[in-house]
Amino acid sequence: MEQLVWETAEELDQKLAQRVRNIRKRRSVSQEKLAVMSGVSYGSIKRFESSGQISLISLTKIAMALDIADELRNLFTQVPYKDIQEVINETR
Repeated sequence: MEQLVWETAEELDQKLAQRVRNIRKRRSVSQEKLAVMSGVSYGSIKRFESSGQISLISLTKIAMALDIADELRNLFTQVPYKDIQEVINETR
């Protein structure tokens, strides 16, 4: 059975950006300071937090600067199987 998608890709991007912004603020790190810490331009960080658009490499650099890289490492580690065919395919 196919699952319904309740969010668009853009909405998911926005939620991710909001989570990163919340972590940044919780740690009292300004956008400017995060730019220096991560090596990602200030403009890219501003754009990410407002629109959710960022390259994967920049997101990785930001995660490393905020000491949340483990969250990225664990992103797809416990993905449940959709069906028995996926189990069979994995063992081949």
